Amino acid sequence: MAQDPKDKLLFLTGKLAESRLKRVVQSTGLEDAAWSVANLNIKVAALMSDAIVRNRLKGPLDATRVIVPGRARMDLDALGAHYGVPFERGPDELADLPQYLGHGGHPPDFSRHDLRIFAESDDATTLTVEQMLARATEQKAKGADVIDVGCQPGQPFPHLEEMVAALINAGFKVSVDSGNVEELQRAATAGAHFVLSLDETTLDAVKGTKCVPVLVPKPHGDLASLIRAIDLANKKKTKHIADPILDPVHFGFTTSIERYAELRRQRPDVEILMGTGNLTELTDADSLGVTALLLGICSELRIQNVLLVQVSPHTRRTIEEHDAARRLMFRAREDESLPKTYGGGLLALHDLIPYPMTEAEIAAAAAGTRDDNFRIQVGEAGVHIYSRQGHHSARDPFELFPKLNVDADGAHAFYLGYELAKAEIAMQLGKRYVQDNPLDWGISADKKSEDLTRHAPEGATLKAKEPGATLNAKKSRDGQGDG
Repeated sequence: MAQDPKDKLLFLTGKLAESRLKRVVQSTGLEDAAWSVANLNIKVAALMSDAIVRNRLKGPLDATRVIVPGRARMDLDALGAHYGVPFERGPDELADLPQYLGHGGHPPDFSRHDLRIFAESDDATTLTVEQMLARATEQKAKGADVIDVGCQPGQPFPHLEEMVAALINAGFKVSVDSGNVEELQRAATAGAHFVLSLDETTLDAVKGTKCVPVLVPKPHGDLASLIRAIDLANKKKTKHIADPILDPVHFGFTTSIERYAELRRQRPDVEILMGTGNLTELTDADSLGVTALLLGICSELRIQNVLLVQVSPHTRRTIEEHDAARRLMFRAREDESLPKTYGGGLLALHDLIPYPMTEAEIAAAAAGTRDDNFRIQVGEAGVHIYSRQGHHSARDPFELFPKLNVDADGAHAFYLGYELAKAEIAMQLGKRYVQDNPLDWGISADKKSEDLTRHAPEGATLKAKEPGATLNAKKSRDGQGDG
């Protein structure tokens, strides 16, 4: 997505990052007339504030948008109103600026998608109505669009109708999944929006209702029978969804993918569902990558529904993963682009740019440090820690501790041990480390909420027991990036 030719970007920065910022922006290929840089004469750009900007940035501004460093804590709406130009938060690291500018000068828009998530509770028969309502609320908050009530073979479900009615009254879209046609008929009569699954011989189970059946082959794998079921539903003017059934690896997986592609060729307009649990649940691999690949297939084949289930502990974030993947694939398809350089949270273990500063840049930052606060960074050679007292690096943090002179300061030693452990994990995995911030696990873990208009409060290691007791314990943000 190209930048709007009418855009003129103004980047705010500090003394340390100015030259590098200019080099990075030039490397993106933006026209010289389309951008400029304002050095606010502050050493570290991330420490700029509303007051500093208002005092040092003189208007009117020759810009259509102002981009501030990602770690700067300011009220961007108030600044935009003051100058009459929108202020935007850029990436935390300069290394990420080309990706940011690669989508029209904005972060990619993940607000849209065209895929519906059915979230199944395969143990619904054992749940009370209240328990099911609580779970549905949680599933919806994670990204589910349809709450799927799973039935179990041979297990009575006397409160099926009550559960369906309660979910609908609470505002949920509801589906019921069962191999028992009588249960599906009960669900449809109770008002369920969808039932899974019927075939050409059982389609009449939804007769006289508005329930949409999900149609499957019978016998399993027989695409011709699914085509007949689709044609029969069309003849009866019954809205429907088709599911050729995804099989597990070594039990027909490749052939089942071929069925989905062939169904799309034979019936270009049919709405399709894919049940992804047979891959995510039945493969001992991190489900994030498996989900991304399956939803890439869904995006190519215009499959608009997925049924997922979470049973195995390793798929505990499956709804969030499907939600992130559907948004990434939609965005990339709309842009006629690869699903690459968008971000979106689907990278968890490794980062595309794990080391935003080179070893030489880290060494230069260390040489320019004029206080006793420790900065910790990770580079290709290992973990770095430095202050004006010296610059040390190692691949094993235990080699660093004897050089830090914090033996008598328990609070500081605890803080440095915690930070160095994070840094070592980041180094081993090829992840990005940012001092005083949690490691970013993408969509695989919740992120702490943060007020981006205020600087972070002092941590426990900053609170001195007596005046001057923790000079070296001060946690500095000077090493937290270069934007």
